[in-house]
Amino acid sequence: MAPEEITAWWVAIIAGFVVVLAVAALLSLLVWFVKIIDRRVVEIRDTLSTVTDNTGSTALIPQTGDAVDRVLAEGLAHHLFLGRVPLDRSAPAMNGGGR
Repeated sequence: MAPEEITAWWVAIIAGFVVVLAVAALLSLLVWFVKIIDRRVVEIRDTLSTVTDNTGSTALIPQTGDAVDRVLAEGLAHHLFLGRVPLDRSAPAMNGGGR
């Protein structure tokens, strides 16, 4: 064989070896990322089941929502009432307090 052919074979062998190493490194990196993703998915699943357990057994959530709605309705009624009644700001306070 001519020296140029031997050099070409060595270049091809080295390039193939580099490609094999790169593929092995990328596959190892992929396996590592998949393990991390799998572990975090399990953590999220456990967290979601805990949240479901915590909120599934609370009977006060609808009652609290109804109470908040009543408080907001009462506040709106006060706001509408006070918006209709003109306040006399020049009159002294009746409860003895100052402004």
